[in-house]
Amino acid sequence: MNILVTGGAGFIGSHMARRHLADGHRVIVVDDLSAGRRDAVPDGARLIQADIAEADLEPVLRHGKIDFVSHHAAQIDLRHSVSDPLDDARSNILGSLKLLEACRQVGVRHVLFASTGGALYGEPEGGRPAREDHPTRPVSPYGCAKLSIESYLHYYEVVHGFDVQVFRYANVYGPGQNGTGEAGVVAIFCEAILNGRTPKIRGDGEQTRDYVFVGDLVEAASQAVRSGKPGTWNLGTGVENSVNRLFELIAGALDYKGRPEFVDQPPGEQRRSVLDGSAARRDLGLASYTGLEKGIPATAAWFREKASK
Repeated sequence: MNILVTGGAGFIGSHMARRHLADGHRVIVVDDLSAGRRDAVPDGARLIQADIAEADLEPVLRHGKIDFVSHHAAQIDLRHSVSDPLDDARSNILGSLKLLEACRQVGVRHVLFASTGGALYGEPEGGRPAREDHPTRPVSPYGCAKLSIESYLHYYEVVHGFDVQVFRYANVYGPGQNGTGEAGVVAIFCEAILNGRTPKIRGDGEQTRDYVFVGDLVEAASQAVRSGKPGTWNLGTGVENSVNRLFELIAGALDYKGRPEFVDQPPGEQRRSVLDGSAARRDLGLASYTGLEKGIPATAAWFREKASK
C-alpha cells in the first residue's frame, strides 16, 4: 500500500512512517519542517517539504498513487492557538480541508486523522475516564479545530464515501519527542534535567493526565491500516497520573536528586484529563497499553543517549 503521512517529520508522524515502512508499505512524508526535523524522517520514506495549507497536494497524491492518508500535520501548540486563533485555523482547519479536497478529487478515500482527547472532552464527567461518547466541549481554538475536522470528515464519509478513522490521543510521550517550546511535559522534564536546568511544575503538580506511550499509537495505526475498519477511538490508558508522580518517575530514571520549581499555573488549565481506551483495544486488537513504569525508563534512556552525543 502507498501511504502519505502528513507531519511525518514530527514526533508522532515519524514513528507512524517508520512503522508503515516496517509493515512493508511505501511511504511519502509531507512536512513543512516548521516543527519537524528532516533527520526524523525514516530511511526509505520520501520527504516532500510543503505546508499543507499552501501546497497543491493533488499531484503528490496522484503521482504517488496514494491509497491511505495518515493526517498528523498540525499546529500543536495549544497556547499559540489561544493567542492566534486565526493562524491555528489556517493550519489545522484550512490545511486539513485542502488535504481532504485533494483526496476527494484524486479518489483517495481512506483517511486516518490524528485528533485529541483531552482538548475535546474537557473535565471528565462522573469521575470516570472519558469514553468516545463523552460530550465534546473544547475550550481552546486547538480543540475547536480538531472537532471541526472530525465534523468535516463525517461529511466526507457520508457524502463522498470516505473510509474515516479518527484517533483521539491522550498525552503522548516517548523517544523522539522534542523538549523545547510547548512539547509534552515528559520531554520537557527530561531535557531540563539532562541540561542542568531545574524542572518547573505549574501549580501544585496534583493535576492529572493520561500519558500514552507513542509505541501504542503506532501499533493501533498498523492495525487500523490492516483492518480498514472505520470508527473513532480514544488512544489513552484510562489511568491518571499527577505531574508530581510523573516527575518522580523521570527523576528516578535519570538519577536526579534535585527538587522541581513550582510556578504559577495558567488560568483555565484542566485539572483532570483521562481517556477510556478500551474500545481501541477491542476493535483494533491491541494488547495492554504501556504503563509509565515501562515507558518512562525507555524514554529517559533515549533522552540520555541523545544528550551524550
